[in-house]
Amino acid sequence: MNFSHKPVLLEETIDALNIKPDGIYVDGTAGGGGHSSEILKRLSPNGKLISIDQDPDAIQTVTERFKDYQNSIICKGNFSDVVSIVKSLGIEKIDGIMLDIGVSSRQLDTPERGFSFHYDAPLDMRMSQSGTSAYDLVNQLPYEQLVKIISRYGEEKFAKQITRAIIREREKQPIATTLQLAEIIKAAVPAAKRREGHPARQTFQALRIAVNGELDRLEEGLQGGFELLKPGGRMAVITFHSLEDRIVKKAMAKWCTGCTCPKDFPVCVCGNKPKAELALRKPVEASEKELSENPRARSARLRAVTKL
Repeated sequence: MNFSHKPVLLEETIDALNIKPDGIYVDGTAGGGGHSSEILKRLSPNGKLISIDQDPDAIQTVTERFKDYQNSIICKGNFSDVVSIVKSLGIEKIDGIMLDIGVSSRQLDTPERGFSFHYDAPLDMRMSQSGTSAYDLVNQLPYEQLVKIISRYGEEKFAKQITRAIIREREKQPIATTLQLAEIIKAAVPAAKRREGHPARQTFQALRIAVNGELDRLEEGLQGGFELLKPGGRMAVITFHSLEDRIVKKAMAKWCTGCTCPKDFPVCVCGNKPKAELALRKPVEASEKELSENPRARSARLRAVTKL
């Protein structure tokens, strides 16, 4: 299995983790092992890397890729369960964790996975290859729920028109493939929308997020990963759209905030102290050189914190 995935912001992420050779690190979204590989290169035999992914194809790939590393531990699961995964290994605290959120190049470029509107494939989108699929949502959800998903997770202003078109079509026959859905969306939106780029992009994003519970998993993974960090430990997170980035920014801002008393209080009564400090003053974006080699890095943003 060739799980091809060009790691985004690779050097910047590794630098942000400030890797200690004898440390314990977690790659919560291993994918093809691009970031994991660079972490392993920097660890001594006494260090450890725990690589987690929910995709069976990814697990197969990194298991083979890292078979000669004695300090590599591969775990199948969702990074939202990072606390239970790490503690099941007899490890209480870690020196760093990284998360590369979203769909991988390998998943997008494998037609049968059903993530892309560029290929004709079954309407699937399940990262774990199990559970509820995009087909189930598109063909079974009532109007109100489908509008909410497309509007909230896709930030799609034509969510109502698109949902009405989906319901009209599914009453005739099930919407079974990616191109079938893409054509329904294309016909449902104004011509001006079609000229802005592929009109199905935001709806496909919304369905993928809903199918995989991505935003809920992200919040859980952030909290769990931060809980596991030792003082001085680093968390680095790469996001690919504004919904993810807002969640990460908000969580990190909360950890970095101290006193929350009203400004007119003469002394602090809340007792809150910062739990972290920003390791990067502002989010890092891909360089022009990286963008020329990997256009999919265009929307990537890296944020990092150090636990106090």
